[in-house]
Amino acid sequence: MTRTFPDVNSNEMVRVLKKLGFELIRQCGTSHAIYRREKDGLRTTIPIHVKKSLKRKTIKAICKDAKITIDELKEFLG
Repeated sequence: MTRTFPDVNSNEMVRVLKKLGFELIRQCGTSHAIYRREKDGLRTTIPIHVKKSLKRKTIKAICKDAKITIDELKEFLG
């Protein structure tokens, strides 16, 4: 695993999750959205801040919830 984290905003993270088969369950106002993958029941929450990058700890938590590595995230982004 590489030590560098990609610079990802919420829209890019949602795009990656949709590629992985996650679907929007619900959105709480404009602050966060909950995504779920039906085949295995994995679930994750994405904070919705369109122009701001997600923090490293948040990216790491989303990757852990989706069961992907940072390297796999980079592949889906690029």
